[in-house]
Amino acid sequence: MAEKSKKKAEIKVSGMSCASCALNVEKSLKGLEGVDEANVNIGTEKATVEYDPEKLKLAELENAVEEAGYGVVNEKVILKIGGMTCVMCVKAIEDVLGKLDGISNVTVNLTSEKAYVTYNPQMVSITDMKNEIEDLGYQYLGVEGKESENLEEELREKDLKIKRKRMLVSFGFGIPLGILTFVTWPLPISFSLFSLIVSIIPFIYVSYPIFSAGFRSLKNRHLDMDVMYSMGVGVAYGSSVLGTFSIVLNPQFLFYDTALLLTGFLTLGRYLETRAKGRTSTAIKKLVGLQAKTATILRNNEEIEIPIEDVQMNDLVVVKPGEKIPTDGEVVSGESYVDESAITGEPIPVLKDTGKSVVGGTINQNGIIRFKAMKIGKDTVLSQIIKLVEDAQGSKPDVQRIADTAVSYFIPTVLTIAVAAFLFWYFVSGTTLIFALTVLISILVVACPCALGLASPTAVTVGIGRGADFGILVKNGEALEVSEKLTTILFDKTGTLTKGKPEVTDVFTMGFDNKELLKFAASVERNSQHPLGEALVRKAQAENVVLVESQNFDTVGGKGVVATVEGKRVLIGNKAMLKGNGFMISDEYNEIISEFGIAGKTAVLIGIDNELAGIIAIADTLKENASKAIEGLRKMNLKVVMITGDNEKTAMAIAKQAGIHDVIAEVLPQDKSDEVKRLQDAGEIVAFVGDGINDAPALAQSDVGIAIGSGTDVAIESGEIVLIKDDLNDAIASIQLSKKVMSKIKQNLFWAFAYNVVLIPVAAGILYPFYGITFRPEFAGLAMALSSVSVLTLSLLLKGYVPPAKQTKHH
Repeated sequence: MAEKSKKKAEIKVSGMSCASCALNVEKSLKGLEGVDEANVNIGTEKATVEYDPEKLKLAELENAVEEAGYGVVNEKVILKIGGMTCVMCVKAIEDVLGKLDGISNVTVNLTSEKAYVTYNPQMVSITDMKNEIEDLGYQYLGVEGKESENLEEELREKDLKIKRKRMLVSFGFGIPLGILTFVTWPLPISFSLFSLIVSIIPFIYVSYPIFSAGFRSLKNRHLDMDVMYSMGVGVAYGSSVLGTFSIVLNPQFLFYDTALLLTGFLTLGRYLETRAKGRTSTAIKKLVGLQAKTATILRNNEEIEIPIEDVQMNDLVVVKPGEKIPTDGEVVSGESYVDESAITGEPIPVLKDTGKSVVGGTINQNGIIRFKAMKIGKDTVLSQIIKLVEDAQGSKPDVQRIADTAVSYFIPTVLTIAVAAFLFWYFVSGTTLIFALTVLISILVVACPCALGLASPTAVTVGIGRGADFGILVKNGEALEVSEKLTTILFDKTGTLTKGKPEVTDVFTMGFDNKELLKFAASVERNSQHPLGEALVRKAQAENVVLVESQNFDTVGGKGVVATVEGKRVLIGNKAMLKGNGFMISDEYNEIISEFGIAGKTAVLIGIDNELAGIIAIADTLKENASKAIEGLRKMNLKVVMITGDNEKTAMAIAKQAGIHDVIAEVLPQDKSDEVKRLQDAGEIVAFVGDGINDAPALAQSDVGIAIGSGTDVAIESGEIVLIKDDLNDAIASIQLSKKVMSKIKQNLFWAFAYNVVLIPVAAGILYPFYGITFRPEFAGLAMALSSVSVLTLSLLLKGYVPPAKQTKHH
């Protein structure tokens, strides 16, 4: 028996370069309790592990490989599933897929009706997953992105149409039957027999989906809401039939109208839920809609139109005015303004000419451009954004686990309450059997864990989609949860708070005018590749200074440059270089140099012939919106810290301009993550805001990494939140959005819990002895329908949410 329970896993490992790597992986795996045998083949890069599934899960084996410093090659797939009705369906699918060998993680989102699966393709196939889903009795609708989006839409419409018909039938027969119970009966056959004849076919038609779903759940040993509804509706109709033929019960047991109205309200609830679910994922539909369907490319100097899937790397693509840019690339000829607002949210069109990059999904406005395709298919920025939003919508924040735990105890508890209430009213209290049955049916149908199950996924789906509308990409539900608890926000300086590009800030001259000094300096620096020299040239161009040719250009030992311009010898460099070349620097000049230094600016001295002609100050300047963003974060009671590799004097000068009081200076790029950890060890919950290129370790170490201005490389960022636009206000907006989504989840959970806590006792008859109030089963059914719909509606309100940081921007 023991042998039978062993499992074998094949794990594809990346990052192994030699035999000792293979031994390291083996050692890590063998160190786990429950592993019998582990062999690693460096040639095939596979680890074969024999283990005890009672003691270990596949995910733990994969963690051991990753902790040893290697990667696990898994695939991710999003499966579309039809026929899920409540949170217990989610649990059933998660359980059955999670038990398949080779699946390390599975999350099912009831709202988007998708299963997000991380699996090992060596061990399990999509077909295996499909079979398990269908064996449970749900519809397998294919893999996300491989089927047409229309199929999903068509199935939803078809489902809504059937539900509408069933509702019409149940209300069309149930309401008249209910009215007839108050009328003196004129026909020769008994009213109970008449009710049975009139209701039997409509009842079978309307209740069939409820009973078949309940039967399917019992067959798979799952207690879910379909089982409860089947019991409630079954008891109502069954007791009416028994009463009609005076078997055990007498003819006053007439719940025919109740049974029909009950199924009508249950169907109404499901109908409204399905409609609302269809509206939660509009963000994805909108993003998918941005993708071009065709592209015009140049082949043998001829323009041909081809489907977007057929575009190859390095193809020459032609885009005319008003057309969508089909894929990412680099302009080779022509110029035009391009509307990039769909991707970056920037309303002002951007000029694209030779050498500039273009992004698929943006709209060409006024000219014809030709570009070389550099990224195609799933590698384009738009595809990465779509994938990122989809993955995020499939994630669960921790708060959802509270609801999941509550749901697992929910149905047994409700069944216990229902049976106990029935026994109490009939045997202890001595009320009529009809009253006790009414209580039983009402409890079974009023209880609703669906609202609990929908509370988090609907808010996460809508909230993350809303973020995408603003160019704020939240990668998972956990990031939303942590963002709400932040205490400290750490900003990288260069490229995040500052523009990351030196600029001329001051021009101080002696005996020359500014433009003349810039002419001499920039005419020399035009030959240099130094960032400070490039800043001088940019300033001269901005001032429309005409540059001239220079002769005898030379670099002086890393301190500066020298050349001849219009017959004059021009030296450009630091104080030491000019002093070394015999220039006198007066006290007045020394004072100016020192003031520039205190302000964090680099002083560039210019000597013409033997005279000091002027000083130009160059600095990496603060972004326009930086100080406003910092002020906004401080108002949110967050401690703001700046971190930089610069010397303390320069760092303090920039921090002062930005309004930051806490500065960590002279930190090497690789040590930034240690500083984040130091703050975390002191009890801070830290967000790190960086430009995502050299800040990857710090972004990964922080509780929430916010990568800014990285719209070109969305998916590989280390940050949990990616801000497509280079706008620091979006860092505030992302935290505001997170807080809003989390408050919506808590609001949803409160209403879902409150609803059940209040209505289950009312259905059990707690108010009956005091106020004579009971809950008719059909109204219990209506209340159940409204609970899920109210949670969905609350979540859908997020569609109109605009973070305050985004509102003030437009004023």
